[in-house]
Amino acid sequence: MRIRLESPDQPEVLTLIEELDRYQRPLYPATSYHGVDLPALTQPDVLFAVARSDAGRAIGCGAIALAPDYGEVKRMFVSPSVRGQGVGGQLLGFLEERAKTRGCARFVLETGYLQAEALSLYLRSGYVRCRAFGPYSEDPNSVFMCKNAN
Repeated sequence: MRIRLESPDQPEVLTLIEELDRYQRPLYPATSYHGVDLPALTQPDVLFAVARSDAGRAIGCGAIALAPDYGEVKRMFVSPSVRGQGVGGQLLGFLEERAKTRGCARFVLETGYLQAEALSLYLRSGYVRCRAFGPYSEDPNSVFMCKNAN
């Protein structure tokens, strides 16, 4: 597997993002859905990474949107066919390392309370629950997490 910063505007990557949306949207009311669109993922302050299999197939993606006070983890998704192989942890670690080189000292994220696999990944990666941040407000469907960069 290899992980690199890439453009999200690629057919294979768009398929992953669409798969993530198809999974998440039915879980929560529209007011609790906080996905970001493609134009937002192509901004200069967004690091977007793609994990590819040895054969070059896109198997996971994720982003960190850099703000003055933190980097927000967005659009983390690993294809169900390769879950349980450490792809998510490696992808998240890759993004965090790249964000640190850009001066990011704190990471935050919002995920849904029904996404057990995501919550488990973030807890294993050192994230802890915190209050809503930035543009978010408290929401019973949301779990807010944060981690200081080491």
